[in-house]
Amino acid sequence: MYMYSLTLSPPSLVNNSVYGSFSGPNKHEIVLSKGARVLEMLRLDEATGKLNVVYRQDCFGVIRKLIPFRLLGMQKDFLVVGSDSGRIVILEFDPEHNRFVKIHQETFGKTGCRRIVPGEYLAADPKGRAIMIGATEKQKFVYILNRDSQNKLTISSPLEAHKAHTVTFAMCGVDVGIENPQFACLEVDYGEADGEHSAVVTGEHQKMLIFYEMDLGLNHVVRKYSTPVDNSAHGLVAVPGEPYGPGGVLVACEGFLVYKKADHEERAVRVPLRHGEAGAFIVAHSTFISKNLFFFLLQSEHGDLYKVSVDHSGSQVHGLAV
Repeated sequence: MYMYSLTLSPPSLVNNSVYGSFSGPNKHEIVLSKGARVLEMLRLDEATGKLNVVYRQDCFGVIRKLIPFRLLGMQKDFLVVGSDSGRIVILEFDPEHNRFVKIHQETFGKTGCRRIVPGEYLAADPKGRAIMIGATEKQKFVYILNRDSQNKLTISSPLEAHKAHTVTFAMCGVDVGIENPQFACLEVDYGEADGEHSAVVTGEHQKMLIFYEMDLGLNHVVRKYSTPVDNSAHGLVAVPGEPYGPGGVLVACEGFLVYKKADHEERAVRVPLRHGEAGAFIVAHSTFISKNLFFFLLQSEHGDLYKVSVDHSGSQVHGLAV
């Protein structure tokens, strides 16, 4: 016998939030996961400026991560869900019945929130070609998404990007234009327990920023580039690429931000802190893009909101401003 409990009051804790046009072109909608199990969609009423709940569904599971995904040339977004089911699920909103419909469900691991079963991290290629799903430790998969002759979404077999003895802290898709899709990850290699110089033995570790490239021609994933970062690094923010920005990523560290890109000098800026604070961690971020500018909104663990802009000319970054 299986039992499932529901509370009289719906959960209000927001674990994930994503923005997109899920029900149709030019719609302004936000999808939330509340209490790790409730999926909720809010739509902006442009007349009143308020957000209205248009959909709510109990998923009877643990939602670990949500990301929007849009195929190249399409005008609406799909919702990709990482959960405790050991599967990656792609949902499409059906406006006629006012609900999300499952269009793909790919199984890759066991159920449960396990440290080596992917689902904790999700990242999408900004050009809508591939997605990466990763676990807290070791395992990562890349799926190529495309369209068939009937204009329906198709998904490939998983391509492995595993690395043993590695803990992942963050993941994001990198905007590289029409080049092979790339994904950035913050990782620490703790080594083997019987290794004399392993971090798990010495207690000294080095956090690394790793760029993974999905080679569409050879159909496999390679480690393209790696660089050390501060050991307090805990978050990644993708910087828009051409024609909006220079590409690359922002690495959020305790009390400062660092711009990183292959074959480019790093740029750093301090984050304003309250009096007496030694540092602050970034817990959430959002990106605003228009034809003429882009900037980031970052929120710290203390509730402070920062606006971050990138001073650049073409692909060269001159500095960051907070």
